[in-house]
This record gives sequence, structure tokens and C-alpha cells, in this order.
Amino acid sequence: MEQKKKRTSLQTRVITAVVALLIFIPVVIAGGAWIDWLAAILAAIGMSEVFLMKKQILVSVDFVLAVLATLTWTVPDSFFAFLPKNWSKWGVFYAIVMLILTWTVLSKNKTTFDDAAVYVLSSLYIGTGFHYLAALRNSSAAHGLWRILFAFVIIWSTDTFAYLIGRKIGKHKLWPVISPNKTWEGSIGAVICAVILAAVYVNLAPVGGDKTTLIIGSFFLSIVGQMGDLVESAYKRFYGVKDSGKILPGHGGILDRFDSTLFVLPIVALIFGI
Repeated sequence: MEQKKKRTSLQTRVITAVVALLIFIPVVIAGGAWIDWLAAILAAIGMSEVFLMKKQILVSVDFVLAVLATLTWTVPDSFFAFLPKNWSKWGVFYAIVMLILTWTVLSKNKTTFDDAAVYVLSSLYIGTGFHYLAALRNSSAAHGLWRILFAFVIIWSTDTFAYLIGRKIGKHKLWPVISPNKTWEGSIGAVICAVILAAVYVNLAPVGGDKTTLIIGSFFLSIVGQMGDLVESAYKRFYGVKDSGKILPGHGGILDRFDSTLFVLPIVALIFGI
């Protein structure tokens, strides 16, 4: 019976991964407005998972304001071109933050100051991360696709080899209080493998950046990706949940799948000067 459950679980994970990739990869390749929309949808779902982890309802003023705050960071900068010159997305975001704080009063503290802080911090974390999913892809007609794939080579190789190496030779726990299955052996091995694969990639793909800088950067990006994973583990443990959501059967939620990505993409954008 146990073997059957494991087999069914594996099949579910594989099917979900295949379907998700069949949607995700063509959108990433197409770029443009397609990936802008995808980033916005993923960001909105990510914020909904924060609410669900906090056991708060989605049909609420809180959620509408939190999603608007998140999308302020996610949408392209050009979206705010209609605003007066002395305004920017910062101004829009600050106005929404003021509305969130005002709602703590109007709701008679049913929405607390602590809740407001979680919404604001989450909107920055989720919104900025998904913003650079689209911004990196659309940063250059010649290099944009290769730049976003550079990020995913590091993220996916780090995740894969941390699991494989940790499972094979891992003995020393990395941070058992937060994530009991991760090991130092898996973490270090993952960084080494990510750097090797990144070095191969930048020498084959037209990423449009200094190769030495990118290879050195991949070392730090692999570490940053693992920190993103640990951060998500920390707040899931705080809220007492196994997964951030259930939208991806066998994989959990959007934040589960993009935990490393939300940390890595802004740094990759910084490296490329975006």
C-alpha cells in the first residue's frame, strides 16, 4: 500500500511538472506581453497563498489591497507612463500602503498592524521577484531569453544537485530547525555543480554579459537561491503548513516552486544592469 501511494505521488508530480512546463516554456520563449501577464498572474496567486497560510479569506478588502500592492511592483515600469512626471510606482505603492493602514482603522482592528506589515513585506518580496521574471526576458531582443535561462540553469541545477548529493552522501544537517532534510554536503555540492553548468552555459549561449563576471556571480546566485528556499521553509514552519498552496498537485503552491527564483532574479537583473 505504501509503495502504491509513493508511485501515485510520483506520477502526480511528473504529470503536474510536464503540464506546467508545457505552459511555462512557450510563454518564456514568446516573451513580451505574454510573460508580463504570466508574471502578474503568478504574483497574484503568490499573494493569495500568503493569505491562505495566514488562514485569512480572499474575498476581502485586505486581499484586494495586498494584490494591488504586489502588482504595483510586478507590472512593467512602462505601465506607469501615464502618471505625472513627479509620480512613479513608488508613489502608487505608498498610496496603497496608506490605504492598507487606513483599513486597520476602518476594520476596527480586524485587520491588525501586524497583518498590514505582512502584506506590505510580501508585496515587495513577491512583486519584485516576479517583476524580474518578465523584465529579464524582455530586457533585450537578442539576449533576453538567454538571460532568463541563465538564471534558471543556476536555480534548477542547485535544487536538483542539492537533493541528489544530499540524499547520496549528506550527513551534516544544514539548518535542521528550519529544513531538517537539507545537508551541508548537498548545499556545497549544489553550488559547485551550479557553477560548472553556468560556466558551460555562458560559453555556449549569447547572454550578452562578461563571462567571468557571470561565472563568479553564479557562485553567489546558487547560495542566494538556497537562502530563498530556506526563507520559504521558515515562514511555512511559522504558519504551520507543509506547502504554501495546492495549485500544483504533488508540488504545492506557486511560492513553493518559485522560492529560489524570487531571490535570484533581482540579483541576476542587477548583474546585467537591468
